[in-house]
Amino acid sequence: MDSKVALLNRITHYIVKRKGKQMRPMFVFLVAKMLSESNETNERTFRGASVIELIHTATLVHDDVVDDSNMRRGFFSINALWKNKIAVLVGDYLLSKGLLLCIDNDDFDLLKIISVAVREMSEGELLQIEKARRLDISEEVYYEIIRQKTATLIAACCSLGAASVQPNTKFVEEMRLFGQYIGMAFQIKDDLFDYGETAIGKPTGIDIKEQKMTLPLIYTLNTVSEAEKKWLINSVKNYNTDKKRVKEVIQKVIDAGGLQYAEQKMNAYKNKALALLENYSDSEYKEALKLMVTYVIERKK
Repeated sequence: MDSKVALLNRITHYIVKRKGKQMRPMFVFLVAKMLSESNETNERTFRGASVIELIHTATLVHDDVVDDSNMRRGFFSINALWKNKIAVLVGDYLLSKGLLLCIDNDDFDLLKIISVAVREMSEGELLQIEKARRLDISEEVYYEIIRQKTATLIAACCSLGAASVQPNTKFVEEMRLFGQYIGMAFQIKDDLFDYGETAIGKPTGIDIKEQKMTLPLIYTLNTVSEAEKKWLINSVKNYNTDKKRVKEVIQKVIDAGGLQYAEQKMNAYKNKALALLENYSDSEYKEALKLMVTYVIERKK
């Protein structure tokens, strides 16, 4: 992370000290250990884990600029402390450091995995912005958005872990799918937080305030009467900062069974991920991956 620019070093030190759960590098290590004949990781595994954390951090720094967010992981965000221009440049720096880590070590297979993920994440964000303007997202489009926006990075983690110890094998694609299913479940869980009674992870109703179409809301729009649908769309479009109206929207989604439906879908993705793991021989790493899958859908924030 070191640079000759003192300002950059100050900022990267600030970022490293406030690291998050580091769930993504964990997936890299656990998949690599499960697939390695000696249950050992190698230098490529460590590079894969580092690349993922660099890229993930870069996207978070950029996200905070896009969302005009002043907080990240309970601390001030980079843009809150150093302004948007610096935050965008720091995000670019982290992204390039991640890609160069692969290039400098001739890990071109790992570079391809991570580059595809970055492309898909950008497409997913733009697709969401395009669709959110009209509030007419179908369930299929919603799944495509979250596959690209959220699931693609977790898929890349698992794929990188496999490629670091078993390059050019069927395991690379199998583990990518495993990660994708986890990522889908992870995002649906995030959607459900928006309807929680307490402020867990983020304030209740924040997705509605930001006009983000979540699965419980999409399901509700597809099941209620035409008049109720109009009221809901009007509320999300024009009254998303009215706390009383947002509470009413949340109640309508709960009454329509939107939360149960989203939970069913989340559990279906969880079961798909666990079913893929059954193809692998038992080990403490396979058990740990199972625990990670459970954690994703039972986490409290």
